[in-house]
Amino acid sequence: MLDDSFAQVYGKFKLHFYQEIFSTFQDREASLTAVETFCMEVILALKEPTVNEFASFVRISSPNAAYKINSLIQKGYVEKIQSPNDRREYHLRPTQKYLDYYNVSSSYLKSVMDRVKGRFTQEEAAQLDRMLQIVSQELMPEVELKRR
Repeated sequence: MLDDSFAQVYGKFKLHFYQEIFSTFQDREASLTAVETFCMEVILALKEPTVNEFASFVRISSPNAAYKINSLIQKGYVEKIQSPNDRREYHLRPTQKYLDYYNVSSSYLKSVMDRVKGRFTQEEAAQLDRMLQIVSQELMPEVELKRR
């Protein structure tokens, strides 16, 4: 039952995102392909990775990653920021254009979390938070995210 409940919640978040993306592009051509959207999701989650960190995380070659990144730069969704520590290194940062695009997903997440806080007691919400932190930090070792 827990498996089904979690899959249903996760599925609803994905489906809501797809609904919003399709309605956003109803009157104009989509500017990000599905693969580019996934790339941007990874870049955002990795918190300003280098091209090599991105390539390593998604398990593709550095030239393939560079090709995908250059396409995203040309479309205005990502920018390269020179590292203050190592001037040879560049980090990938989503632009405001992408953040506006991404807000479709994050605003729904905020709405649902506001509903959770309104529906459950503070203690119940805190317990859910603790459980989700354990799932993220301990039970999903395959997806390690750096804390910047």
